[in-house]
Amino acid sequence: MFPVFRSQWRKDKRKPLMVILFLVGSIALTLIFTSSNMIPQTSIAVFSSESNSSEVVDKWEPILNRNESFNFVITDEKTARTDVAEGKRDIAINLMEHDYRLISAYDVPTLPLIDQYVRKVFTEEAQMEAAAGPQDIDDIRHDVENYLENPPLQLKTKSMSGEELSEHNMGIQLLFGFTLFMAMFTIGFKVNGVLSDKVSGIWNRMILSPVSKTGMYTGHLLYSFLIGFVQIAVVLFIFQYVMSYNLGNNFAMLLVIAAIYALSIVSMAMLITGFVKTPEQFYMIYPSVVPIIPVISGVYMPPGTISNAVLLFIADLFPLRHAMDAMMDVAFYNAGWNEIALPLVLMLLIGVICMGLGINLVERKKD
Repeated sequence: MFPVFRSQWRKDKRKPLMVILFLVGSIALTLIFTSSNMIPQTSIAVFSSESNSSEVVDKWEPILNRNESFNFVITDEKTARTDVAEGKRDIAINLMEHDYRLISAYDVPTLPLIDQYVRKVFTEEAQMEAAAGPQDIDDIRHDVENYLENPPLQLKTKSMSGEELSEHNMGIQLLFGFTLFMAMFTIGFKVNGVLSDKVSGIWNRMILSPVSKTGMYTGHLLYSFLIGFVQIAVVLFIFQYVMSYNLGNNFAMLLVIAAIYALSIVSMAMLITGFVKTPEQFYMIYPSVVPIIPVISGVYMPPGTISNAVLLFIADLFPLRHAMDAMMDVAFYNAGWNEIALPLVLMLLIGVICMGLGINLVERKKD
């Protein structure tokens, strides 16, 4: 076993580019898709063509800017209209005392959202003025804000254990998803070494050596497992302790999940190896199949988005779905061993079945 293991290590030691690329890819994809800077605050020009334009914009600008998603900027009318006409801005708003007009050169996707928000602000302000009557509207607004801060009825949601519910963090979900996804490639390409050795004749020559067939399989598969597990562990460690992402309070439990996941992916790759005849076929089929798995498993979507029973059943056949469930339970809900026992058992079951079938198919190929 150890000579085979060392030979695989020497190959990667001489050419570590593929492992490094997948390691960096896991981090880069997570940073790209989870960065909050990817959703910039929308800047919208506001102006008024009324005779008392300064008073109008001074009144509405602070009220409109109470929403953090939009940034309303006071601009003169000519500049605002020119910017929209030349495509420098998507939208400008012509403010009036009790109404507004949206100015846009084309139908941008954010237009309905902005219109809905501005309409809501104007409606609330009209209700506030109606309630104030002859009184000062600022006093009424102050009273309403104080009332809303301490309403007579308050609703709180808690978990089954009585603790506060954790907010679902899509960034952490994508972190786990991309990390596990990239590890599938690393592990699969390493498992393909079994097929490469068989096709090149190295496998038959090693059989004549003191190394047993079990040792040859174990050497290949153990190395594939370790390289995949180390990749996942390094990425999680960097995000938890270097980039200060909150991955929960039990990092060791995440490593156990990662280890069982890597083991099951080794088995899955071994099964695919059994279906193909050459390493080139593996390189063609495996990268075609693997990217579909995260999509079916709902890795890129919020929980509960996929409700189709057939898709859910197919997702359950792959380890990725169970690893994601277990890792998110640990990170978001501080789950214990009992809570993640089922996903771990299912991953082990998938691993045992795939490994048995895969080795059987590879051995039959010899005949």
